[in-house]
Amino acid sequence: MLRSQIVALIILTALAGVCAAQQSSPSSTASCYLDDGRQVYIRYNPATAKSDKVANGKPWAPGGMPMTLFTEAQLSFAGATIPVGAYSVYPIPAKDKWSLAINKNVTPGASYDEKQDLARAAMETDQVSQAADSLEVAFAHVGDKCTLRIYFGKSASFAPFIASKN
Repeated sequence: MLRSQIVALIILTALAGVCAAQQSSPSSTASCYLDDGRQVYIRYNPATAKSDKVANGKPWAPGGMPMTLFTEAQLSFAGATIPVGAYSVYPIPAKDKWSLAINKNVTPGASYDEKQDLARAAMETDQVSQAADSLEVAFAHVGDKCTLRIYFGKSASFAPFIASKN
């Protein structure tokens, strides 16, 4: 009995540490609920045009950390299959058209490795007249599609994820 209580105490202490670390994290989330209740969401760190400089053609990790995509549904993105799970997401800025890389490596602190990409595709990108001073990320949901929207500076970029009917 005492042994199981000690194990429970160790587990609770570890979970408390994880929860405290998550609460102190400055990350934000954007989510999309599919019609069947499954969820797709992305976690990202805040970034401002003053604090985060983007380099054209280079994968960007806002706030020094890649975005993280979590999906409860198998998704299709740019003809590739994204299984249920967690993935690193890297927007790749360019002057006229941004791209998006979905990467299998979610190890904290790991550097970007293109060989770990599940998918990479150009995003629909438009220029807006009013620059966004800080990173804005959202999803638009229609039927089985969750379209990721990324606004930064004068760029507005969109990437559709389509859920399988499983």
